[in-house]
Amino acid sequence: MERDQLLKETGYVLGLIHKDRLSPDEQEHVVQEVVRLWKDHVNEGFLQYRKSVSDDYTAVEWSDELGGTVFYDARGREYIDCLGGFGIYSAGHRHPKVLQAVRAQLEKQAIHSQELLDPLRTYLARLLSLITPGKLQYAFLTNSGTESVEACLKMAVLTTGRHRFVAATGAFHGKTLGALSGTSKATFRQPFLPLLHFTHVPWGDVHGLKAVFEGARFSGDDVAAVVLEPIQGEGGINVPPDGYLQAARELCDAYGALLIFDEVQTGMGRTGRWFACEHWRVTPDLIALGKGLGGGVMPIGACVGTPNTWKRYIENPFLHTTTFGGNPLACAAAVATIHVLAEEDLVEEAARKGIHLLSGFQQLAREYPDILVEARGKGLMIGLEFTDHATGYAVARGLFNQGVLVSGTYINSKVIRMEPPLTISQRQMDAVLERLEAALRRTRAGRMATR
Repeated sequence: MERDQLLKETGYVLGLIHKDRLSPDEQEHVVQEVVRLWKDHVNEGFLQYRKSVSDDYTAVEWSDELGGTVFYDARGREYIDCLGGFGIYSAGHRHPKVLQAVRAQLEKQAIHSQELLDPLRTYLARLLSLITPGKLQYAFLTNSGTESVEACLKMAVLTTGRHRFVAATGAFHGKTLGALSGTSKATFRQPFLPLLHFTHVPWGDVHGLKAVFEGARFSGDDVAAVVLEPIQGEGGINVPPDGYLQAARELCDAYGALLIFDEVQTGMGRTGRWFACEHWRVTPDLIALGKGLGGGVMPIGACVGTPNTWKRYIENPFLHTTTFGGNPLACAAAVATIHVLAEEDLVEEAARKGIHLLSGFQQLAREYPDILVEARGKGLMIGLEFTDHATGYAVARGLFNQGVLVSGTYINSKVIRMEPPLTISQRQMDAVLERLEAALRRTRAGRMATR
């Protein structure tokens, strides 16, 4: 591309970035342009997916409410965000204190030198040791949840000298090759086989988990670690049966394996505790964080471990490194997010609001049992399970048309997740319940009309 043309193209996009609002003509132009460019340069398949879950698949995000729970598309339409970026918005959309911290850091330094000691990484690691459960002390900072899982897997291999892992069916741990090995859905795994040595055991099956440990010991291929989400997210918001996480902890201890909790989606107050494993008073050897750690402003994750899991890494700190992980801007966002969660009691708020929403969803399940099978979850991590995939899509479409954003889960598409920002208001929660009831009523009427 010629220099003048490149300057014209980049200048046009920079102009859009600096615009607060679009005129009606600009709105339509941007929408059609984004759809065309997405098709030509990103992935046309996603456009086809959007057609299946909303009447207006051309909705293009534009802005959101400062510190709030709503966002707006390029046409100015408002949506209550009940997807929450799959659990990103722990402090709401663009919380002012998180923004202020990032802006202040940006005025000093954006990216660290890679050689000197960067202070915010140090302070954030200390804070993570304070808020995580058990004896977790050291933190390796990453750019995302899947990178955090990768780091946990490498630390487990370093610590145990073993290479066999155990995960649960329904698990989702990310899509980079190591994390993908723990993810259970064949659709995601098969194109990339062979992967790391993972055995998948039915979720909640203590006897099956014990059998894997026994077989691995007998064959001389001992387990390095068990990797579990304390509550399965993409598997369908599956809460573990009583005693399951405790049994996993006991088996790991008995066989010299590590217990890794993937709290990428469940952590940072999402379930009404700082970390979901605290509901069952089970502590891991390693924990993977992401999503909500950056407060919905910056991408950041972390692998946090005990002193035992860090021994070999301390011997050679260059065994695992990252260029952008733990950069000053991301660390500033994470520190501010932890501050906001504590100052505004958002973890406790998530517990309280979750009780209200879950109770309302369960009442609707009793009124529409032919459509909504069950509502389950903890805090503001709630799953709505429908009778079949088509019904789930129909309800999601109905909610979207009423200005409520939801999404199915990756592995169990009959389940719609409800993971709004922890700042969602009482008025917004009531509106979501009213609009869900309307979507259920229309879905039932549509079924009867086709009989």
